[in-house]
Amino acid sequence: MQEIIFKVEGMTCEGCERRLQNVLMDIDGVEKAKASHIEKNVKITLNKDVDINTLKEAIEDLDFKVE
Repeated sequence: MQEIIFKVEGMTCEGCERRLQNVLMDIDGVEKAKASHIEKNVKITLNKDVDINTLKEAIEDLDFKVE
């Protein structure tokens, strides 16, 4: 298992957190995703190799900015 943490700008509420978590959980290899609009980040646990760019694109497709 591998954990990745991205700084994410643009989340303003728990609804944003849920949308981001749901999109990430749909990616094959993502075991867990925990977003926080307060901490401005998302912690992603992977159970196999996933291209980092795939994760970033999924986040940016929701109009959030990955730092």
